[in-house]
Amino acid sequence: MFILSGEEKKKILEEISAFYLDVRGEEIGIIERQQILELFLENLAPLIYNKALDDTFRWYQRVQENMEADFYSLYQDK
Repeated sequence: MFILSGEEKKKILEEISAFYLDVRGEEIGIIERQQILELFLENLAPLIYNKALDDTFRWYQRVQENMEADFYSLYQDK
C-alpha cells in the first residue's frame, strides 16, 4: 500500500473535509475522511503509479532514440 507522511496525510484529510463541505454542504468525521483516503490509496494509487511508470518508459524511449541519432551524427565522412 502507498505510504504517506504524517503531514501529507493531514493535508489530504483536510482537503477531503473541505471538498465535502464545499461541494456537498456536509461535514464528515475523521473516520469517514480516513475511509475515503484509504479507498483512494488502495484503488487509485496503484493505477496512478503504473501510469507514471508507463509515461516514464515512453520518455526514456524517446531520449534513447535521440541519443542513438546523436551518436551516429558524430561519425565523420571520409
